[in-house]
Amino acid sequence: MKVVQVIALVFVVLVSNMSHAQIDWMTMDQALAAQKLEPKKIFMDVYTDWCGPCKLLDKKTFSNKKVIRYINQHYYAVKFNGEGTESVTYNNFTYTNPNYQPERKGRNAQHFFADALKITAYPSLVFFNETGGVIQALPGYKSPQDLEIFLKMIATDDFKALTTEKAWETYRNNFKGKF
Repeated sequence: MKVVQVIALVFVVLVSNMSHAQIDWMTMDQALAAQKLEPKKIFMDVYTDWCGPCKLLDKKTFSNKKVIRYINQHYYAVKFNGEGTESVTYNNFTYTNPNYQPERKGRNAQHFFADALKITAYPSLVFFNETGGVIQALPGYKSPQDLEIFLKMIATDDFKALTTEKAWETYRNNFKGKF
C-alpha cells in the first residue's frame, strides 16, 4: 500500500471510531418519529439537573464504549429531564410541566410525562417497544455491567419469556456479560 492510502485508511478508522464516542441522544418526539420510519426500541434516561447519581450515570456508564455502541446500534436513545420544560407528545396527548419554576434552584416540579411513566426516582431508565409502548422502567444508577443484562434482554425480546421470578433468576445466573 502506498503511504497516502495507509494514512487515508488510518484517518477513516479514527473518524469512524470517534463518530460513536457518545450516545446519539434525541428527544422523545424525535424517537417516536424515527420509529415510524424504522421500528426500533427506545431507551430513555430520565434524569434531573440536581441528581448526583444521574451525573454518575453520564460519567461512568454512558461513557463506556461498549454501552455506547450497544445503545446506538439497538435503540433510539432519549435523554429526558424529568423536571424540565420539554413538551412531549405521546399517545396523542401533549405532556408539559406547567408547574415548573425557572427561578427555583435544585428540585423542581415533576414533568407530567414523568408522572405518566410513574417515575419515582432519578435516574430512571425506561425501555419502550418498537411502537412506543412502555416495557419497563428501572430506577437508580446502573454500572455498565449492571445495565448490560437489561439492554440485551430487552433488545433481543428475551424478557417476553421471563414471566416468573424463577425464570428471571435462571436467566440472570446464566447471563454472560461482556461489558
